[in-house]
Amino acid sequence: MTASHRSASLLTVTFVSIALFLYGCAPSRPQAFRLSFLPATPEPVAYALEEPPSIESGLYANESPELLAHALTTPRPPEVDGRIVRADEHFEAGKRLYQQGDGAGARREFDLAMDILLSAPENLPDRQRLERKLDQITDSIYRYDLEGLGASAAQQSEVVYDQSPLDSIREMTFPTDPNLRPKVKEEIDATLSQLPLQENDAVLSYIHFFSTVRGRKTLIAGLRRAGRYRPLIQRILDEEGVPQELIYLAQIESGFLPRARSYKQAVGMWQFVQFRGREYGLNQSPSTDDRLDPEKATRAAARHLHDLYALFGDWYLAMAAYNCGPGCVERAVERTGFADFWELRNRRVLPRDTDNYVPLILALTIMAKNPKDYDLGAIEADQPVEYDSLDLDNPTNLALIADATDRPVLEIQDLNPALLKPVAPAGYRLRVPKGTSPEVLAALDLIPASHRASWRIHRVTNGETLAQIARRYATPAASLSAVNQRAAVADTLEAGELLVVPVSYPASRASVSHAAVAPHGKASHRAVRPHRAVLTASSRPSYKTASLAAKPASRSN
Repeated sequence: MTASHRSASLLTVTFVSIALFLYGCAPSRPQAFRLSFLPATPEPVAYALEEPPSIESGLYANESPELLAHALTTPRPPEVDGRIVRADEHFEAGKRLYQQGDGAGARREFDLAMDILLSAPENLPDRQRLERKLDQITDSIYRYDLEGLGASAAQQSEVVYDQSPLDSIREMTFPTDPNLRPKVKEEIDATLSQLPLQENDAVLSYIHFFSTVRGRKTLIAGLRRAGRYRPLIQRILDEEGVPQELIYLAQIESGFLPRARSYKQAVGMWQFVQFRGREYGLNQSPSTDDRLDPEKATRAAARHLHDLYALFGDWYLAMAAYNCGPGCVERAVERTGFADFWELRNRRVLPRDTDNYVPLILALTIMAKNPKDYDLGAIEADQPVEYDSLDLDNPTNLALIADATDRPVLEIQDLNPALLKPVAPAGYRLRVPKGTSPEVLAALDLIPASHRASWRIHRVTNGETLAQIARRYATPAASLSAVNQRAAVADTLEAGELLVVPVSYPASRASVSHAAVAPHGKASHRAVRPHRAVLTASSRPSYKTASLAAKPASRSN
């Protein structure tokens, strides 16, 4: 055998041996392969617990972590909110001092409240909120100052009426701006209205008037006050099937002043004369006049307008008849044979007041429905009047209600314009500020029914004594002690405690006066409400030097 043959044979034997060896180990190799990827069983480990590191006390005594400081810092309110809050605080402080008989201290706090609002920068954002707050505070101070708060307050025994805005413009004529015609015609075409709208010279002349300085002042005053009664009026007009636009009839008649009175002796927001008011359930007595009640008068006006429309079949004639009476319109139709307001107007068979009445309402409606076209979009209406109602079983003095609600008597009177005297009669549905009925009922429970027309309630403040309270109300200390079951005048009183005060008022006069308006719009015999305040230092009411009761008139338009 050659060497090459021996080498080949040896190599063959070697390969065969290797193959047999691998074949015999085949079952165990995959298992070993798989196990090689599994973790090995861990060895037991003994853990040793160590004490935590000590931390030096007071490490952050002089530091505040940035995140914590941010979380604990109270966000600073915007400047407008801050000024309103501070003004309210001073006003409430002044109110408490007034209740304690400290007139000088009250005036000082009231001045501070107004200074905070008046000193605001001219370019402050949301400045209108400050103006509204100043207006509210000014009106409240006026009420407190006019009557005083406490036993020495004089009872208002006369009803002061406001001038109807219609009186000042009922016979006036105004020029027509020819440039208004295409604009107004376009507005009417684009306006949705339950009341038919029309463009003519008469309507255009009053749109022009309401665009002047004087007319705009009257218009804006009415639109603002409309907010007080708009929800009430809209609801009733809808219930009685009357166009919503007739709300502006009330604006023309009264400027939404519940105690407006015209030269014809028509009174109330809807200007009813006595016989027409009784015809629609608005009764009058020595102590009440339903024509002055906004809700009752609105209901009566809606029904009257509905009846007039049923009679004439035309809203323009119905409005004319509301002004001059259905008989007047019927006679005009019979004389001319025309049942058309504009034809009757052209023929001059209606009173001049009535000729202007319908165009006035239409002009006001067109402008109010297109506020942006007349720069009326920024006007903020007054908040709706809200109240609770209570049925009185016995005659009750409004001063007692003011004591219970912690409000001035004038505010209670404003909620109840139908009352002609400071004592509400038995059976009267009294309106009190929203949410105060529990306090009123609690106060009435303390007073014997036979004394609610005269006795008062006093809420004790810190440090007051029975003797001091007796002096304030000019009542014997012994009487005050007896009715409150106090053993001695020197008994300790708790702040917030209610005391019954046995006082009596002089007999109220039964007269009712009209607020005669002087040439410059100031009431000739007593104060009337101020204009809405303007936030300028020069316009600030000088409460330190003069009573706010002597403010310029604004209730007449």
